[in-house]
Amino acid sequence: MELVQPIRDREIIKQVKDILKRNGYRDYLLFVAGINTGLRISDLLTLKVSDVRDKDHIVIKEKKTGKTKRFLINGCFKQNLDGFINSMADNEYLFQSRNGENKPITRMQAYRIINDACKQVGIKDQIGTHTLRKTFGYHHYQQYLDVAILQDIFNHSAPSVTLRYIGINDDMKDKTMQDFAL
Repeated sequence: MELVQPIRDREIIKQVKDILKRNGYRDYLLFVAGINTGLRISDLLTLKVSDVRDKDHIVIKEKKTGKTKRFLINGCFKQNLDGFINSMADNEYLFQSRNGENKPITRMQAYRIINDACKQVGIKDQIGTHTLRKTFGYHHYQQYLDVAILQDIFNHSAPSVTLRYIGINDDMKDKTMQDFAL
């Protein structure tokens, strides 16, 4: 099985956002939430309006680890979120299925949404729902160069795990080999 990759190019991220916004604001917000929080898709899909309305942080019990985590709702996510949830009830899922029931979209539907938009912008890398989390990690690391903070956010056991997870080790090795010559 191929590992999914982060989206490393900010211009490509912008293009994916534009496509998703045209498809529907829910799909756009799913992408924005994923790349701005680093939450796993299983935790994003279970968010309800009450989890985010009038809040600065998202507090969840992670499905995978069972641990309670607290995530800041940053300015980009908050700006996009407030207008979207304005007319929604607190008990509705943030990423509501359109089938008329009060259920979130499925992981498979989230995958299709993300994968289709990424294909439309010409991304050739393996893409999946985990791409959102890895994209967050990649760009967070590029901006702050602090693997310890990212390791804590992701709840990884070692910095090497975090760097490998976001594809930094491969990038660093490739760069050293590219610039190396005898």
